[in-house]
Amino acid sequence: QELGGNNSDDDVVVGDVDKQSQSLSVASTNNVISTPMIAPPQPQTEATAPPPQPKSYKEIQYETMLNSTIIPLRDLRKLSWNGIPAHHRSKIWKILLSYLPANTSRHQSTLTRKRNEYKDAIQQHYDIPDDSRTNSEQETLRQVLVDVPRTAPEVPLFHNDRVRRCLSRLLYIWAMRHPASSYVQGINDLATPLIAVFISGYFPNKDVEEEVLSGEVMIDVTDAILEEVEADTYWCLTNLLAGIQDHYTSDQPGMQRMVMRLEDLVNRIDADLAGHLRETGIEFLQFAFKWMNCLLLREFRLQRVMRLWDTYLSEGDGGFEDFHVYVCASFLVHFSAELQQMGFDELFQFMQNMPTDDWTDREIEILLSSAFVLSTLFGGSEAHLNVVRH
Repeated sequence: QELGGNNSDDDVVVGDVDKQSQSLSVASTNNVISTPMIAPPQPQTEATAPPPQPKSYKEIQYETMLNSTIIPLRDLRKLSWNGIPAHHRSKIWKILLSYLPANTSRHQSTLTRKRNEYKDAIQQHYDIPDDSRTNSEQETLRQVLVDVPRTAPEVPLFHNDRVRRCLSRLLYIWAMRHPASSYVQGINDLATPLIAVFISGYFPNKDVEEEVLSGEVMIDVTDAILEEVEADTYWCLTNLLAGIQDHYTSDQPGMQRMVMRLEDLVNRIDADLAGHLRETGIEFLQFAFKWMNCLLLREFRLQRVMRLWDTYLSEGDGGFEDFHVYVCASFLVHFSAELQQMGFDELFQFMQNMPTDDWTDREIEILLSSAFVLSTLFGGSEAHLNVVRH
């Protein structure tokens, strides 16, 4: 009998049947003889569903902090250093990037105000006739529109036309409001983790990799949600870049400084590798400039970068500069044995396509732990980073 089907007339037997040869029961009241029935399986209900798993101590800590009237930022950074659960990441990134204040009662009013400010910026800078733009502004817009389709080519989410429009608009508006640096390649990459995390924040039950980064989630993303994501990304990107703005000004002095810091550090922790790179004619600038410019976004899958940024944001102001140098040093030294067996051509090719596709958060956490050890060994200070080069 099919579950949920209607009983047919054949389900009940009525009549004179030999009681010795059949296993039948006789109803004393109406002499109806019926076959013994096996109860059909009952559909699973909430009552028979497995009980919910108890919350972990870490989850309880997150909930306690996020529900506090005043969020203890120092404690939040300490807890987040070891990785933020995906369903909390959107809100915590906004807090750690100083977009949302520690006072939770002001969160909604802050979001409303900043999102309205961004709408005004769209009207002022983007939704205007092209002939009202200067030559410089037209060139900036052209460069943005060229770069956006090339952004995160391996992530289907960023193939979506609606997402690309949002990214183009916020990058151009950022450039118009920051004329000292304007737009340079690399800034487009930095916006991608923010967009992906903030979209995920609206769908905490969707898998980040399988449903969000795959682009499937866009079926459920309304225009209203995407407008909020765009505004939040703009402000968080603005705050992130404020700490590393000289990376993107003329001649990019911040980027040059970080590459020099990396070379000095590798000379100290792995002299054999540093010597081999020199002997083969590989300059740090040839491979490390990209690491600094794009903050390793082109070396790791986007979900691994999210885990990396949990720690960077938890480090405070120096996460995307000082601590990033330690991470890059640990990353390079991780492949030291292989690199020392390579000649120039093989080395150069390897550096352009580091084999990290199969890395999980576990490998990222080992990398971060190694970087933390380096920062501890060198005092977590500028002591080794300001070496006078002869």
